[in-house]
Amino acid sequence: MAAGSKKVIYAALAGNALIAVTKFIAATITGSSAMLSEGIHSMVDTGNQGLLLYGMRKARRPADERHPFGYGAELYFWAFVVAILIFAVGAGVSIYEGVQKIIEPHEIENPLINYIVLGLAMVFEGAAWFVAWREFQTIRGKRSTLRAVHESKDPTVFTVLFEDTAAILGLLVAMIGIFLSGYLGIPELDGAASVVIGIILGTTAILLAYETKGLLIGEAAAPEITDAIRKQVAELDGVDRLNEIRTLHRGPNDVLLALSIDFKNDLTVGDVEDTIYRLELAIKEQFPIVKRLYVEVQNKLHHDEEVRKAAKARLAEIDG
Repeated sequence: MAAGSKKVIYAALAGNALIAVTKFIAATITGSSAMLSEGIHSMVDTGNQGLLLYGMRKARRPADERHPFGYGAELYFWAFVVAILIFAVGAGVSIYEGVQKIIEPHEIENPLINYIVLGLAMVFEGAAWFVAWREFQTIRGKRSTLRAVHESKDPTVFTVLFEDTAAILGLLVAMIGIFLSGYLGIPELDGAASVVIGIILGTTAILLAYETKGLLIGEAAAPEITDAIRKQVAELDGVDRLNEIRTLHRGPNDVLLALSIDFKNDLTVGDVEDTIYRLELAIKEQFPIVKRLYVEVQNKLHHDEEVRKAAKARLAEIDG
């Protein structure tokens, strides 16, 4: 998945960098507010892809004494920063430029240049979007698009997909705004298009922030993984009951697994150790993304008592 994610990001990075320069040149020549907003949009997207690559590199660092569970979650942090930048810089500046153009309207010069640049940008953005969509399709399976995004643990693919989708929508709005501004002789429409582009970026940023927030807080592994692990534990000789299973994604391909197991009382300490070892090998063989596994040997009655105490403590906090 990492290789696919990088391919998507590099494709978007190259396309947005070229498009940003072209848009800024066109905006300078024509004086179009919508084109300037599109240039800012592409510049922000270029920086965002750089941040995602930086986050992927940082996330690969091995665990150390200060961060014993590794740095996998750093990718989630930088994905959240991307969402903030889209909102603060992309949406904020686009809306500001649009309002300024509405307050102080002026005619667009050489609109043909804008059409040429927007058309080329549409081709480049469409190509980048296709790469991102094809990569997203490989992880979506039979799920709906929204469900696949919500359940995805790799923010790089759906972040680029969201950005490219917003970019295509922004290009369409810019083209319509520039055309209507000249055709109807209402230069304020160019500014209005810039405001709409800002709203599109703001909406995209909110969606991305919502999805990456869950990853930052900590999300469990997919249900099919936990269900399979439950089955593996149940089939082990010597296990009386699986008390509890907890999973946590530390990165797209890094899951922390904690199990509480009640073993049969007639087992020796050595038998329990051997059983745990066999279980660890079986789980990591079937699910290589489980990087760390911890097993708590606990009597089921003791576990249930701890659960009751924890529930009472939560109720007391709520009542207090």
